Amino acid sequence: MIQFKQLTLARGLKVLIQGASLQLHPGHKVGLTGANGAGKSSLFALLRGEMHVESGNLEMPASWVVAHVAQETPALAMPAIEFVLDGDVELRSIEAALADAETNHKGELIGELHHRLMDIDGYSAKARAAELLSGLGFSQANLQQPVSTFSGGWRVRLNLARALMCRSDLLLLDEPTNHLDLDAVIWLEGWLQSYRGTLLLISHDRDFLDAIVNHIAHIEQQTLTLYRGGYSDFDRQRAEKLALQQAMFEKQQRKVAHLHSYIDRFRVQATKARQAQSRIKALERMEMISAAHVDSQFSFEFRAPVAAPDPLLVLDEMSVGYNHVALIKNIVLAIRPGERLGLLGRNGAGKTTLIKLLANELKPLSGKRVEGKDLNIGYFAQHQLEQLRPDESPLQHMMKLDPLTREQEHLNYLGGFDFKGDMARSPCANFSGGEKSRLALALLIWTRPNLLLLDEPTNHLDLEMRHALTLALQDYEGGVILVSHDRALLRATCDEFILVADGKAEPFDSDLEGYSQWLNEQRLKEKQATQAVAESQESTEKSNKNDRAANKAERQARIAERRPLVKEVEQLELNIAQWQTEKKACDDRLNDSELYSAADKTELQQLLKKQAELANQIEVAEERWLELHELLEAIPAID
Repeated sequence: MIQFKQLTLARGLKVLIQGASLQLHPGHKVGLTGANGAGKSSLFALLRGEMHVESGNLEMPASWVVAHVAQETPALAMPAIEFVLDGDVELRSIEAALADAETNHKGELIGELHHRLMDIDGYSAKARAAELLSGLGFSQANLQQPVSTFSGGWRVRLNLARALMCRSDLLLLDEPTNHLDLDAVIWLEGWLQSYRGTLLLISHDRDFLDAIVNHIAHIEQQTLTLYRGGYSDFDRQRAEKLALQQAMFEKQQRKVAHLHSYIDRFRVQATKARQAQSRIKALERMEMISAAHVDSQFSFEFRAPVAAPDPLLVLDEMSVGYNHVALIKNIVLAIRPGERLGLLGRNGAGKTTLIKLLANELKPLSGKRVEGKDLNIGYFAQHQLEQLRPDESPLQHMMKLDPLTREQEHLNYLGGFDFKGDMARSPCANFSGGEKSRLALALLIWTRPNLLLLDEPTNHLDLEMRHALTLALQDYEGGVILVSHDRALLRATCDEFILVADGKAEPFDSDLEGYSQWLNEQRLKEKQATQAVAESQESTEKSNKNDRAANKAERQARIAERRPLVKEVEQLELNIAQWQTEKKACDDRLNDSELYSAADKTELQQLLKKQAELANQIEVAEERWLELHELLEAIPAID
């Protein structure tokens, strides 16, 4: 059990949490929420033993194994699967001890270590590591690929797999879905649901939290409060608290009225589609929880596009890929104003490739592209963050983007993205990932695009900013193409979905639940295919095994036939060597002239007799040695 007793946590002079008292029991799955800078990551550092409390106590079993995702991944030459296996420290320790025991022939210790391996399920460790990597999007070919060859995003996935490989009592995960696509998020969700230890999870993905956690620990105004239930339960409870505050009531009512009006419009337009029904449900749920966001620091909207050509963009029989090899073929797509399309598909299927094609950042291999007059594309992807000028402030970025607009108007606009006061004039070099994402979005929105291409726009954004973006997109008048692992955003903004799979991009006549089912079916097919290959290999191996058994039996028979002959040869060689040594001593003595001048001839006679006996023994033995070698040559050699 983890106990906080009147715990106060500070970073430098800033108090993050004050006087917190709560208990987390083994097996609890807890979502840790709060605004950026509230102290979530600092609390994780405390649990890892990297920070100390200002006052109060933190009590946690000393024997607990704590797992977390490392921030850095060295450029190692070791294969990916071995890197992941290193996450199980005890397994590696046993393997090292076993290797040492076998080298030093410590039979009893070898037995004990094998029993321990069995206890920790060590014999299946490699299979479990391969399953983790597969779930996170790695192919079979990637398993033996050196760690150093993977990009930064994939190394983050390797670190996550390594943390999951650890047989931990406490698992700390800080935004684990940031570098995952939707299918990997869904897989991870299932894995964490079955995790038996205590889980603390920082995430800005409300669907992910709802599916996994049974408690929410929320940090607000230096107070750490534990709520029972999932994120939606917490949001409702917090909303009830906030609703009691009269000062926020009017602002709350305006937002509720905004949602009501949107839902009413949406019901009329989209009752025909299952996706639409799903979206209505999401908006109705948003109505119930919107009070929790009445104090949001974010407030912005998309400016109306200057023009609205219809259609905005048409792709006709287009193919796209790399190195003259098509990844997606025969794309037929017409995007109209007000249309909201979500791209679904497994990792590597081509979702980002399709978005790059739409953005005209990737040229087609074939087909025709027709742009509407005055088409203005707003493209958001993670590489846009790298294009920010680190030595310039948000205000400087805005002034360069639109020098004709007054500075105060830019400042007012940036304030809606929480760039207020000194922050609006501070260089963005030291901004967090979330702050850079907000700035990139602010710059994009200001350009008044009529077609939005959004590739994982919520990475690094907190829940409040995600909510603000969702509301803004709902009122946006242009076309939207969205790739996201945030299911709440997909449900709230997309009318229809396109599935990118098997080299095609086609309409997907279902919703996100249908997509989850489709994913499960794909994984089942892959599993069955893998099993079929394994069974074929097993059959081949069985046949080979039978052959090996027959060969072994024949070999054993040859060994049994050769063994007494070889043994006799070895004994003869020893005897011959000994007799030759003795004969040489006799010969040396007989060559001594003094022996013949002695009056007593007894020694001479004895030596002559012994010399003759030894010579005869050697001769007989050498003849038998030759016979034995002829017999051995007649028996087939052993491989």
